[in-house]
Amino acid sequence: MKLGAVIITMGNRPDDLRALIESVAEQDGDPIQVVVVGNGAPVTGVPEGVRTIDLPENLGIPGGRNVGIEAFGPGGTDVDALLFLDDDGLLANTDTAELIRQAFTADPELGIISFRIADPDTGVTQRRHVPRLRASDPMRSSRVTTFLGGANAVRTKVLAEVGGLPDEFFYAHEETDLAWRALDAGWMIDYRADMVLFHPTTAPSRHAVYHRMIARNRVWLARRNLPAPLVPLYLGVWLLLTLARRPSVPALKAWFGGFKEGWTTPCGPRRPMKWRTVWRLTRLGRPPVV
Repeated sequence: MKLGAVIITMGNRPDDLRALIESVAEQDGDPIQVVVVGNGAPVTGVPEGVRTIDLPENLGIPGGRNVGIEAFGPGGTDVDALLFLDDDGLLANTDTAELIRQAFTADPELGIISFRIADPDTGVTQRRHVPRLRASDPMRSSRVTTFLGGANAVRTKVLAEVGGLPDEFFYAHEETDLAWRALDAGWMIDYRADMVLFHPTTAPSRHAVYHRMIARNRVWLARRNLPAPLVPLYLGVWLLLTLARRPSVPALKAWFGGFKEGWTTPCGPRRPMKWRTVWRLTRLGRPPVV
């Protein structure tokens, strides 16, 4: 099984980027082809043999990753699976690539693998990095309904069948959009606690656009993918959850601004999932209302 890796960067973490690429090069088994996409910034200082693509503007996370996918042929089909890795991450072990090959080979229905993210100093995995509702035990692997954007592997047959990430999202929820489309096409997603990406503990709200993008893209996600009766239910639940978390007044203002934007701007093509997919998500522990 041939593997590739897509890394996007804004050029502000050159040391972390080089360390990540070295951790990819150290993987057991056949070498992994690496493409680094400079998202609005030139890529410099990478090892020889690493392909680089410099984009004149920042296309956002999904846009940058889609460019990286196409560098491996249409839909990434020059390889069998692609790793998507954050540029400040680091593969903790040298057997991750072999575990990926074994997992995809053993289970033809497995389309996406979500790695466990752990802090390099403490080893702690944040609850938000476990892609399921029952997240108290990050060491338990399981089937899940979404995956972590900067720590995963995707079978390229999935991308060829359902398409790539939604460019228009720019940041936030693009993984869930792809996950729902993959599940609707019959693929499965696994969270694997034994596949570890070291990543410093951070808060997602460090991004200035966080609250607006989270709200806007949540609405887009529902409008694009859910059967019509579930759209208001899903968004109503998330509105209540947001209020229950008691964000600051500026954060709440930004959130409501994004929520409005999600309703008033184009969200891309609407392809509502089948009701049997709704039932599949429910059986997997996360009905598409939360």
